[in-house]
Amino acid sequence: MKIRTALMGAAASLALAPAAMAERGSDGQVNIIMWQAPSTMNAYLSGGTKEIIAASMTLEPLASFTPAGELVPRLAAEIPTLENGGISEDLTTLTWKLREGIKWSDGSDFTADDVVFTAQYCMHPEGGCAQLSKFEGIASVEAVDPLTVRVTFTAPRPDPFSAFVAGQSPIIQKAQFENCIGAAAPTCTDQNFRPIGTGPFRVTDFRTNDVISFEANPEYRDPAKPAFATLVMKGGGDAASAARSVLESGEFDYAWNTMLAPDVLASMEGAGRGKVDAAFGSLLERLEVNLTDPSSSLPEGERSTRAHPHPILSDARVREALSKAIDREMLVEIGYGPAGQVTCNLVPAPEAWASDNTGCATQDIEGARALLDEAGWTVGGDGIREKDGVKLRLLFQTSVNAVRQDFQALIKQWWSEIGVDAELKVVDASVFFGSDPGSPDTFQKFYADVQMYANNFEGGNPEPYLAKYTCDQAPGPANQWQGENINRFCDPAYDEMVARMTQITDATERATLGRQMNDMLTKDSFTVIPLVYRGTASAYLNSLGGVELNAWDTELWNVADWYRIKE
Repeated sequence: MKIRTALMGAAASLALAPAAMAERGSDGQVNIIMWQAPSTMNAYLSGGTKEIIAASMTLEPLASFTPAGELVPRLAAEIPTLENGGISEDLTTLTWKLREGIKWSDGSDFTADDVVFTAQYCMHPEGGCAQLSKFEGIASVEAVDPLTVRVTFTAPRPDPFSAFVAGQSPIIQKAQFENCIGAAAPTCTDQNFRPIGTGPFRVTDFRTNDVISFEANPEYRDPAKPAFATLVMKGGGDAASAARSVLESGEFDYAWNTMLAPDVLASMEGAGRGKVDAAFGSLLERLEVNLTDPSSSLPEGERSTRAHPHPILSDARVREALSKAIDREMLVEIGYGPAGQVTCNLVPAPEAWASDNTGCATQDIEGARALLDEAGWTVGGDGIREKDGVKLRLLFQTSVNAVRQDFQALIKQWWSEIGVDAELKVVDASVFFGSDPGSPDTFQKFYADVQMYANNFEGGNPEPYLAKYTCDQAPGPANQWQGENINRFCDPAYDEMVARMTQITDATERATLGRQMNDMLTKDSFTVIPLVYRGTASAYLNSLGGVELNAWDTELWNVADWYRIKE
């Protein structure tokens, strides 16, 4: 498998073929398989990567990050800087100049009012916006004129590029969504499934957890793009069948997230139809620990809420023991090979923000047993520890995926060696990462004791990523289960660090505080148990040109530049 590391500061290289891009729609149809099927086209109603990718076909931000982590304008005319006056001298305001002549796919003008509305939509206290941390520290967003937007911060902001930047924070059309604000947000089915956008494609049909059909946006700003007239995004199945549908059968052009064992992928690549590419950004496979009680014996609306602390996992010694028992080197070897690295950090990159925390890198079964002894959990006759009549049994859930099921089996075995009994649960990925507030099986609801998945942050600023663990970001009935702090971690000292970060301008000092916040969540509290620093890996046909995997933004960030290579 070919591995490419996307390094911060490296020059972005876009493998384009201008001659092949001469006419919009000239290359027919491109087929993408997302084995985790998207459940909405609204990135503000789901933190799931699959929804963000699907939305990015249509919705765009003001600026994007390249595969090298460099910021480039998208709907903006330029990137604001101190030199061009876009960033104020006191670092409290950011002024965006918008491109002229941008049209929504319905033919109407894109203006500063749409940007202002997007902020109002996400920042509404009853909206349950999944990307709320992107707007942390913003005092106001105002339209100076139809093509100028001013963002004012509550304190100096040394890195202001969060809201409206990259695929997690796109601009939505005010005219389409103005009646969908606050508590009404998830009820607007047509808007959420068929958003009007400025991107290269527009939705023609949306079938939740199944198929999304797109056609080239006739109003797209580049008359020669996209090269494909239609795009079909098929959901469902699993990573193995998705990879086979590209690498072996050639039924699909692109398979997202081919998370399979290295030897399996190498065998598929042997057919000669396509290749697997990977790029390192900030993607982390981890265990998230529920600090609240998910028991079904509690009334609905009180499960996994702070009203009921977890009866077992509220003890940090138990959480640390679970971490110590895991052999991360083995996980990397069987799951990712060269596309994975052992890490003990929630923030593995950029380098300045990565803590020197290596305490979890070596498995320590005896150390784990000692911690559980100290916490008062004694081994019973059946080998399972107990305390005050309670067995140390945990429900461990994740999404359906061959690598994750291998990980589950290994972790269950290692935990059994320290007297912990784990019941394994797997949930269809489309449901697990879905946005249905009525589903009991979403990762946000977290009706389990421990769960495993991966996510990342965009660009080189981890501040918004760390900010999502504040007390007020916990999912619950009041915010329609859309908060980002799924552990329900709550520490005033951590919240104070998040607030302080918004006031620090020195890059070294920011990185130092970021490492402290990382350590607080990982090696100090074991609220998050990092497993593997992962490369973003996907498969595509040899005949698909222009693909440039991006680990710092939405993976399909340059779909407008894709084309069919002519033989």
